[in-house]
Amino acid sequence: MEKFTEELQAQLQVDTAFTIPIGRGIPVAESTVITWVIMAVLVILSVFLGSNLSVRNPGKRQLFAEWLVTWLDNFIGGLLGESAKQYMTYIAVVLLYIGLSNVIGLFGMKPPTKDLNVTAALSIMSILLIEYAGIHKKGTKGWLKSFTQPVAIVTPINILEIFIRPLSLCMRLFGNVLGAFIIMELIKMVVPVGIPAIFSLYFDIFDGLIQAYVFVFLTSLYIQDAVE
Repeated sequence: MEKFTEELQAQLQVDTAFTIPIGRGIPVAESTVITWVIMAVLVILSVFLGSNLSVRNPGKRQLFAEWLVTWLDNFIGGLLGESAKQYMTYIAVVLLYIGLSNVIGLFGMKPPTKDLNVTAALSIMSILLIEYAGIHKKGTKGWLKSFTQPVAIVTPINILEIFIRPLSLCMRLFGNVLGAFIIMELIKMVVPVGIPAIFSLYFDIFDGLIQAYVFVFLTSLYIQDAVE
């Protein structure tokens, strides 16, 4: 149990990858470096899939790119609805980022979503977009008035939701990722050989993608609510 506690504390600790020698030194977290790696992978894939496109006789690479874009449009468009389709690009990028972050553990890297700072940043970005969507749709007066609906007495609760929503998004994503680690460690304590590898694939792939879906689903739901 002591070993388990130490490993759990190691997972919660934010490791520093390197320090930029400016002033007293600027530490760069490991999760930041891995995020850069994920960003580089997504950019390279975008350039690779989006280059040398042809109207006639498209190749397999272009057909795959078109299928992927069509699937993302249909999937995310179905979540957002017609009134909020202009936010599809952001939702798609977040979906790809979180999905890739959660499965990167298969390559021996620590998922950045295990860093509470990363999940908090994603949640704050999403809630800022949600409130912007409401202001853009209703105007400043209409957005302020929406806090008094359906009746004025619930105004404090509606205002409190601005802070509850990002906290909910943050802790749900971070908690589920951390929970998967705890379950894996418990399985390793009971059955140290064989079974942990199977469950590791499940948590790194299936569960990781589910968490990406849940995050963008809730963000889309909040955006829909903001523009109605």
